[in-house]
Amino acid sequence: MKKVLTGSQAVSQAVRLCRPRVIAAYPITPQTSIVEELAAMCQDGRLAARFMTVESEHSVMSSMYGASAAGSRVFTATSSHGLAYMHEVLHWTAGARQPVVLANVNRAMGPPWNILCDHQDSLAQRDTGWMQFYTESAQEVLDTTIAAFKLAERVSLPGMVNLDGFFLSHTAEVVDLPEQDMVDSFLPPFEPEYKLDPDHPGHFGGVCMDPRAIWFRSRIQAAMDQALEEAPELDREFGRLFGRSYGLVEPYALEGAEIALVAYGTVAGTARTVVDRLRSQGRSVGLLKIRLFRPFPGQEIARALEGVKKAAVLDRNCSFGQGGVFASELKTALYDRPAESRPLVLPFIVGLGGQDVTPELITQVLDRAGEMDRPPAAAVWMGGES
Repeated sequence: MKKVLTGSQAVSQAVRLCRPRVIAAYPITPQTSIVEELAAMCQDGRLAARFMTVESEHSVMSSMYGASAAGSRVFTATSSHGLAYMHEVLHWTAGARQPVVLANVNRAMGPPWNILCDHQDSLAQRDTGWMQFYTESAQEVLDTTIAAFKLAERVSLPGMVNLDGFFLSHTAEVVDLPEQDMVDSFLPPFEPEYKLDPDHPGHFGGVCMDPRAIWFRSRIQAAMDQALEEAPELDREFGRLFGRSYGLVEPYALEGAEIALVAYGTVAGTARTVVDRLRSQGRSVGLLKIRLFRPFPGQEIARALEGVKKAAVLDRNCSFGQGGVFASELKTALYDRPAESRPLVLPFIVGLGGQDVTPELITQVLDRAGEMDRPPAAAVWMGGES
């Protein structure tokens, strides 16, 4: 079935198809329309789920932790300061290995006060033990949300599906909405091996202050490694059933490219049009789109960039004191590669606080990258004039 949906509506429809039993919500712009539509679905019977309205985002994630531990498939959504308010319980949820799925509509952190898009909110949570996906289109939002439930439940880790605030959450496009029986065949009911059960009492989340504590942390890393191994096959399974697959990364026009843009989220779509235009003019440029950030698919990225001389990273974020997060991750992934197959990583910061990343701006990035023969001392900020 084809429908015209915003990115937020694509999340809501995907969640309906995944049949969660519990949803918790606390509204915050620009994600509010996701939980509003899910509330309407629960009220009119389209979705048989318990919808919980609570007093804060901290309570949202606490209730998600508890409902998941009791054996329910669960979902919530948030943005920006709401995600930051959840931070403590994000650690608890991952540490307890609860496969909660969260949609985060990326929005800048204040001050200054700003409700527009950048990725400071989600990337500030990169060390909490949550898998993180970044999406470009409403179709990719819908498909990634469905796949995130399956991967989260398979490896017992929570998953965060990120979509750009307003650029994606509030713009509409045609989306292929799958039938319920197809999603049911892909995503079976959630049946965790361990759950809170009065008939089979167990010990959950207790104190652990001896050397076994490091073992629990090592199991989270092992689950991330497992997710990195299983995600490609899950993507292929999704493609066989639904006719669409994405990969962990998407190389575009990289064959023969001397300079590759590295992008994620909606910026990747704009970058693709720039690559097409410049290729038609004879310039040897390409694009690598990254979809999965945690776990980081470093080996796939390194293979995709083999033979590329320069990688210009478009970071819609900044780890203050270090630079763009994706550029730092890319440098780490490439560190052990032979020098002759390792591109020069050139970090650029764009689009913070909702600044529009236009084709002209991306072309300027490529022009600057073409002039560089060594990495700059610090990330190059584009479009930040006061």
